[in-house]
Amino acid sequence: MAEFSLPKNSKIRQGKHYPAKDAKKPRTFRIYRWSPDDEQNPRIDTYEVDLAACGPMVLDALLKIKNEIDPTLSLRRSCREGICGSCAMNIDGTNTLACTCAIDDCGSGEVKIYPLPHMPVVKDLVPDLTHFYAQFASIKPWLRTQSPAPARERLQSVEERRKLDGLYECILCACCTTSCPSYWWNGDKYLGPAILLQAYRWIVDSRDEDTGTRLDDLEDPFKLYRCHTIMNCTRTCPKGLNPAKAIAEIKKLMLERRGT
Repeated sequence: MAEFSLPKNSKIRQGKHYPAKDAKKPRTFRIYRWSPDDEQNPRIDTYEVDLAACGPMVLDALLKIKNEIDPTLSLRRSCREGICGSCAMNIDGTNTLACTCAIDDCGSGEVKIYPLPHMPVVKDLVPDLTHFYAQFASIKPWLRTQSPAPARERLQSVEERRKLDGLYECILCACCTTSCPSYWWNGDKYLGPAILLQAYRWIVDSRDEDTGTRLDDLEDPFKLYRCHTIMNCTRTCPKGLNPAKAIAEIKKLMLERRGT
């Protein structure tokens, strides 16, 4: 039987423990910690938080830890309302937003918190999204037209506008993309669920006049067709969107223009 072991620098070590004294409603949070400055392996620090003096969401607990227990903890956050996507992370094995994830929904045991998977880590819970945003820029996510601009605005019918529902709500949190095994394997070439959903948002927009070029740009063995309909993207989207359906619709348009 073959035996394998992880490289030494990839093994996670046990970190510090921060007990909560006189807590009326204690809850334990185990949080991934790593800093590029200390030249040490990642560690898991354990924090006990008194939920009697804490807000109901995981982000509330993280901010309480940072503000009152350990100011060295790094994370992204902004709107606290599920709009900006900044606080996307892996909570109890699911990619989601810390600001909309209720602590009570995490079960009764320890709450395990990691950065988004399969992304380089800048520090602690902060992933490096440079490549993700570069892929977003590559689809040219803006209205592209050839006709002269109208005097006031480019109009849409109610039916045409309705086609954008379930697409424009994407906040680019990267939860779906980082849950996709196809993206884990081919992230350098495959655009991933979030970017392809964004691409379809512009392809289906009746005001856009560059549909052919957009489809040409996606006609590639890796950019689009690495999707194997695993459906992790749809299961994990914190906004309840369906990236897998958007990808299927792009593939359907590819077939229609070939006449097959």
